[in-house]
Amino acid sequence: MEKLQTTATVLIVPGLRDHVPEHWQTLLQARLAKVRSVPPLETDKLNCAARVEAIQRELSAIQGPVILVAHSAGVLMVAHWAARHQHAIKGALLAAPPDLEANWPQGYPTPESLRENGWAPLPTRPLPFPSIVAASSNDHLASATAVARMAAQWGSELVELGAVGHLNPASGFGPWPFAEELIQQLDR
Repeated sequence: MEKLQTTATVLIVPGLRDHVPEHWQTLLQARLAKVRSVPPLETDKLNCAARVEAIQRELSAIQGPVILVAHSAGVLMVAHWAARHQHAIKGALLAAPPDLEANWPQGYPTPESLRENGWAPLPTRPLPFPSIVAASSNDHLASATAVARMAAQWGSELVELGAVGHLNPASGFGPWPFAEELIQQLDR
């Protein structure tokens, strides 16, 4: 299988569940020629500052421009990272960001635990690089309205995907070929 070539290195920023074998980010990573991934944290897994520093460590090991590809809480990590750090970011694909104001289903962190671990308030300044927010119309972690608000605050292009749930294996995604098209759009 021929690898997808990009001029920029792609940095995969997974969500709180880190690397899931059948997740589209994991499958995408295997398809890319120039790619790295933020490794899972061994301790302090819910700590936002620790997650941001993990992104920074990976970026410091990359020479040249980078495209960030984040999913779910990984999108929030990128927003926090961009508020604190700088790097040669060519663009970012931000898929299915969760809404910190929403009541998440059982099995997810509570709003209180997120606040205690530094996730709120979420930075709302425009991102200092081009970005695409990919949004679902039926995500159980964020309404389409909340995602549109985040995209507008960050100065991101909003791409509406339709009813794709949280864009994860539980919603029927495995492979997500459209991600490759969005990455190529950012890599121009």
